[in-house]
Amino acid sequence: MSDRLVGAHRQTALKELHGWSEVLERDAIRKTYHFADFSAAWGFMTQVALFAEKTGHHPEWFNDVGRVEVILYTRSADGVTQADIEFAHRLDQMAPLHDR
Repeated sequence: MSDRLVGAHRQTALKELHGWSEVLERDAIRKTYHFADFSAAWGFMTQVALFAEKTGHHPEWFNDVGRVEVILYTRSADGVTQADIEFAHRLDQMAPLHDR
């Protein structure tokens, strides 16, 4: 089990992420990615799904046409961990240039 990120460690980790924000209602982070159309958004989600299965770390997400909102937190820690930060970095690498 990973430890939740708190205090200065958490703030430093979050500053490294572009476009991610804290979810106010719970201990999680979120980002919305934008795509030209549904097919492009679905292609991104497919890439992410394969990566999630490989790493055993699964996002919560929502899709609407060309938009994909991703919420990350570690269930076993009930909050944001280093695994979420690393996952967010990987998603940003997969995303379109305008959302990096």
